[in-house]
Amino acid sequence: MSARRDLLQIAVFAVAVLLLAFGARSGVVLNLAMMALYGALMAIAWNLLGGYGGQFSFGHALFFGTGAYAQAIAQVQAGLNPWLALPLAAAAAAGVGLFVGALSFRYGLKGSYFALVTLAFAEVFRILALSVPFTGAGVGLMVPLRQAAANMQFADRRGYVVLALALVLAGLLLTTWLRHSRFGAWLQALRDNEDAARAIGVDPFRVKLGAISLSGALMGAAGAFYVQVFQYIDPGIAYGPHTSVEALVAAIVGGLGTLWGPVVGAIVLHLLADLTRNLFGALPGINMIVYGAVLILIVMFAPRGLLGLGRSVRSLWAGAAPAPAPREQPHG
Repeated sequence: MSARRDLLQIAVFAVAVLLLAFGARSGVVLNLAMMALYGALMAIAWNLLGGYGGQFSFGHALFFGTGAYAQAIAQVQAGLNPWLALPLAAAAAAGVGLFVGALSFRYGLKGSYFALVTLAFAEVFRILALSVPFTGAGVGLMVPLRQAAANMQFADRRGYVVLALALVLAGLLLTTWLRHSRFGAWLQALRDNEDAARAIGVDPFRVKLGAISLSGALMGAAGAFYVQVFQYIDPGIAYGPHTSVEALVAAIVGGLGTLWGPVVGAIVLHLLADLTRNLFGALPGINMIVYGAVLILIVMFAPRGLLGLGRSVRSLWAGAAPAPAPREQPHG
């Protein structure tokens, strides 16, 4: 698929979301759109490393929490404008990605080992955030209410929908670049066969380090967005496993290594989560149950995700179809 076609699809998506944001009269619809875009941003971030690089992370909350705390600390303790704090939050998360990647990829960690390392780092950072005073320790940090666009705080959800859309568009453009650039070709070659890619001159350490820093930056931006919307962050929210689970499940459900898979997966999961909340009320952990059930179904029946559902159905049908009866040989 050409880059021009990808860019055209992104433009159509942006127009559709803006029409929804400024045409909707219901706060419920706007809130659902905002949270779906927020989930899509996290899924896109995870997909850069997991989908295109084949490096499955179980601890992407590490980058989310770093971005969230960097945003909150910059505003609360340094008095920085949130629009200036946002790129710093993304840069801080990218820096943590470089640190974790340097330790992991230098020693060739991949597969389940890399997944567990990211999970361990997320837990280490959660404990550190509970212990040090500048994060507010167990109490957390509260961002003061200063409702104005200049402070990245909007009168209604439309402003947050537009902000989330801008971040998602940045992620989609980054993914498009990855799909059509030499760096992206190197990354996908490492995913498919690292030994073969190394044999043709690809440096696995540098390429994977670049991928984890880009993924971390986008995830950190999602953390900064969370802080602006909810005006509060604590260690459990910042580095808890639910964030990592939401990011990876949405990417897998939609379709790994695709442009629109994370967006589709996030929309479907948030629609299902909203439906189950209406059916079962505020039952603790219901969204995690939904995510787990959907993930099991996708892995069993549509391993290519929702975007590859047609191919998965054809494969299942071909496997279930009875073998043709042997043709009877004519008697001589």
